[in-house]
Amino acid sequence: MLKIGGVNNDSYEHQGSATAKIGKVKKSVKKRSKSKFEEYLLKDVQLADIYAEEDLELERKLAKKLKVKEGKLRGLDDGLNEFFELPCDLELEYAEENDLKRRKKRSLGKKSKRQESNCVSNGAPDSMTRASEPQDVPDEVHSREGKKKTETLKDDSGLHLPEPTETSEEEEVPAKPPAPEAKMKYIAPHLRTRVGSEPEEHSQLRRRVRGLLNRLSEANIESITGETATIYLSLPRNVGSQILSEEVLASCAGGPRGNEQYAAVFAAFVAGMACLVGVDFSAKLMASLAKYFKDEYLKEDNLSLRNLTLLLSHLCIFGVCSSDLIYDFLITLSRRMTEIDVATILTILQSCGMKIRSDDPTAMKNFIMSVQNKVNELKASNENGQKNINGKRMEFMLETICDIKNNKKRTKEDSAPHTRIKKWLQKLRVEDVLIRGIKWSKLLDPNKKGQWWLSGDIASATDNVEEVASTIDKEVLEARKMLELASAQSMNTDARRAIFCVIMSGEDYIDAFEKLLRLDLPGKQDRDIIRVLVECCLREKVFNKYYTVLASKLCEHDKNHKFTLQFCIWDHFKKLEEMALQRSMHLAKFVAEMVTSFTLSLAVLKTVDFSDPEQLNPKRIMHFRMLFESIFEHPESLIWNVFSRIAVVPELEPLRYGIEFFIKEYVLRSNEGFAAKFKVMKKALNNVEGVLM
Repeated sequence: MLKIGGVNNDSYEHQGSATAKIGKVKKSVKKRSKSKFEEYLLKDVQLADIYAEEDLELERKLAKKLKVKEGKLRGLDDGLNEFFELPCDLELEYAEENDLKRRKKRSLGKKSKRQESNCVSNGAPDSMTRASEPQDVPDEVHSREGKKKTETLKDDSGLHLPEPTETSEEEEVPAKPPAPEAKMKYIAPHLRTRVGSEPEEHSQLRRRVRGLLNRLSEANIESITGETATIYLSLPRNVGSQILSEEVLASCAGGPRGNEQYAAVFAAFVAGMACLVGVDFSAKLMASLAKYFKDEYLKEDNLSLRNLTLLLSHLCIFGVCSSDLIYDFLITLSRRMTEIDVATILTILQSCGMKIRSDDPTAMKNFIMSVQNKVNELKASNENGQKNINGKRMEFMLETICDIKNNKKRTKEDSAPHTRIKKWLQKLRVEDVLIRGIKWSKLLDPNKKGQWWLSGDIASATDNVEEVASTIDKEVLEARKMLELASAQSMNTDARRAIFCVIMSGEDYIDAFEKLLRLDLPGKQDRDIIRVLVECCLREKVFNKYYTVLASKLCEHDKNHKFTLQFCIWDHFKKLEEMALQRSMHLAKFVAEMVTSFTLSLAVLKTVDFSDPEQLNPKRIMHFRMLFESIFEHPESLIWNVFSRIAVVPELEPLRYGIEFFIKEYVLRSNEGFAAKFKVMKKALNNVEGVLM
């Protein structure tokens, strides 16, 4: 026992010394851990555990609400991790708020437990405890409070067990989180029907064309038309025509009330595109315009109808369509004569009334008779018709028709000549793309086939097969006779024979002019046009001014024709001694008409030396005497302007003296009635200030 006790005492002594050493170490550690940095580290470690637990709990709650599989938010496809990454400052504030809420819940939970234990110990009945609660609180509030208590108990216990997810037949948890939807692009209402059917490339080009049309103005029309033509040629022709037609009509029809300038710019754009890419573009656009007009007419949208009518009127002004289409459209409207029809007729007459009157006065007369007949029918029908007749718009339309009939220009037509646009279109040869002989019903025909816009489509114009066959036979016979006549007139080339047939078979000078432009003669063969024309004029039995008007139109269109005409006249002056009297007389009248119409000037006579007696043989004297007598038949004002044109050129001084000498010697002696006009001529030749136009 003593040994044992001794051993024990030694062991206790060793243990005491060890515990003393450990105490000293602890005291030293406590003394060392009191530095601020170590205290901050300890607090940070403690807070990190708390924050981690709170983050896990918050993640489970959000996963339950978002119905994410297995209560995790860290999937590859959910895309929510980046959304829940909060800055550090916000995390600290959020953690401090949760810490305060948790402490309050703990204190409230302890107080409620104490109150329940006191009630039970006192033996108070359940009714007393229920009476202490407010009577007006609904059951939903109690259920919410119960859930909150269970949540606080879970937070206090620290046992973070995964809560069971509630699944039912109606709400199934998806196996994979849904992929985020792609951003939807805005699509205009009139383009929503084509969604999915139009390729992306075409959609991009459509947006590009729309941007160009939004910037279209009279200043940049040339550049935008060229760029749009490049886009059009990069597409199939049907697709390009459809896209451009839809965008042009949408820009014109939609939007605010259109004005003359806006419609003129778009009509010039259509004309320029037709010159650059082909006449089929303008034809298809007019067909789309007619269909668009019909749809808007059924909707009774007056604003769109006015804008489309202005566009159609300016297409006629700039030479895309002829006045035949406008007259047919006007007669179609005059047969109904509703309020919309009256407004449309008035818009057309104000825009291009004087132009279509000058193009075809007979058609204007037929239209006026159609309006008068419809007005008489409305007067005799009933009271509603009488109200329509007495309307202010109807009265204004009838006044406008009366002014156009009497050749009184409206002030509205004189405001916008569009000179710059017309010059640009003239350079592009817009006369080549004029569509003639098209009716309004043809534009609305859904069964159009082939090149329906060509005026030679006889089968579509008539339904009787026998009539069509007889018409073709007549044309064939006339063509044969014309070719035989061309051969008799020494037209020894195919180009000259074609030119001869066009000139002699033209309905009028405009028809012949357009057909001559369509010949598209290669190289220098276009010079044969003037030579054949002059030859036809000289071979007529009676002088016909048709040739002079056609020659003036050609010279106005292209200056090369003017130079060719001048050289052709000089060649005929060299043959005056051998020329028959009838040909010489026709040539003198032809040159006089060219001079008095200001197509040529008297400078064309500079190759003739009127002071040389050797050149003035009897045939030449007779020829030039007829020429000056034809000029003197015009008024004095025109004579002044004709001779004043050569008064300001120093190189033409010999010509002035020669003309004065010739007229005094050979014209006044045979006809003294021209003495007064001879004095006007002398003053004009001595005029130094220029031409008085």
